[in-house]
Amino acid sequence: MNQSLLPRYQQIKHFILDKIECGEWTESRKVPSENELCQQFSVSRMTARKALQELTASGVLMRQQGLGTFVAPIEPQSSILTVKNIADEIRGRGHGYSNRVLLLCEEKASEAIAVSLELPESATVFHSIIIHYENGLPLQWEERHINPRFAPDYLKQDFSRETPNVYLTRVAALTEATHVVEAVLPSKEVAEALAMEGAPCLRITRRSWCRHGVVSLARLMHPGDRYRLGDHLQFS
Repeated sequence: MNQSLLPRYQQIKHFILDKIECGEWTESRKVPSENELCQQFSVSRMTARKALQELTASGVLMRQQGLGTFVAPIEPQSSILTVKNIADEIRGRGHGYSNRVLLLCEEKASEAIAVSLELPESATVFHSIIIHYENGLPLQWEERHINPRFAPDYLKQDFSRETPNVYLTRVAALTEATHVVEAVLPSKEVAEALAMEGAPCLRITRRSWCRHGVVSLARLMHPGDRYRLGDHLQFS
């Protein structure tokens, strides 16, 4: 994607991330100040500050009062709500896993999808819909939109062999994710695909990031009477 189409603060973020990813800017290196970024990109100080603040909040940079902003050490991260692979969940219960791909295509992003993926409106995105089965019974409707920049070969994958979750984790080095869990009534299309009638669904909406930006927006729908969401937490 042409980065000149991105908002200016995102252009600054990509510039900094590219320097880090290629190894030119290493751990603890001081990055340009707000004033220097203002001059380099011809932006306001508020725009430069937003780029630095977002990269600091995501752990890419660290700010030291009176000294400046530096490249942060790369440290492993963990999440209270684990990003689980549905195939591993099912096989972990000793059951058979399979899936069916309903849609795998390239399309123009709607306004809502573009905002979620931090892309310009009508940018090209990848779109997939896959039904995941446990012992032949549909358990999950997975609808996913992908930023092609981070997974350019997404449409070429055989997802009967490797789920999108596993593939994206492998190629995009995911660093963080957000989850929203809701009880909703499914559309007619989803209800038919999940072989359910008149019952609510458990919907998980997940945005996943790598160090460069948002990789994926996934909406995972599960029959409410066939799926439970839980985890085991260990406190130190």
